[in-house]
Formats: sequence, structure tokens, C-alpha cells
Amino acid sequence: MILELADIRIHPGQQEQFDAAIQRGLDEVISRAKGFSGFKVNKGIESPERYVLMIFWETLENHTVDFRESPAFLQWRSIVGPFFAAPPTVEHFSLLTKSS
Repeated sequence: MILELADIRIHPGQQEQFDAAIQRGLDEVISRAKGFSGFKVNKGIESPERYVLMIFWETLENHTVDFRESPAFLQWRSIVGPFFAAPPTVEHFSLLTKSS
């Protein structure tokens, strides 16, 4: 399993609207993507315009090829992109260890 971690910064004062938009995008677009295995979204406490989006994929290519090169990616960005203060920083991770 691959973890996609996106560090998202949105425009100030748009948290409520972005909360709804990211949930909609996850439900309507991301969750239907090939290789999608789950997600988590965390909101900043000290930095309320900062979000950490974690999406779990079966393979790296499910995100980088199957999703990013599909029309679904444009649909996702049309839902959440207008809120971005800057392009998100996105990295991928493989699991080393976890708690039981």
C-alpha cells in the first residue's frame, strides 16, 4: 500500500466551504478511482488554513498514472483547486512499521 500525503494551504476564511468541497471531492471522485483504498483528512489547529490529506492507494501507479492522467483528476481539481492558496506539496510513502 502507498500513502499519498498532500500538504494543502487554502485561502484564509474559506475553511467551512473547503471542508464541504474536499469531502465532496473525496466522495464523488477520489473514492471511485482505481486502486483507492481509503483516506484521512486532518485540519490544522495552530494553522487553520492548513490541511493534511492522506490517501491510500494499492500501487504508486494507481495515483501517478491511473488517477493523475485521467479526466477524474481534472474533476477533483475543479472541486478543490479554487481554494488553494498555493499548489499542494504531494509526496508518496511506503509503510515501514505501524502500531498494533
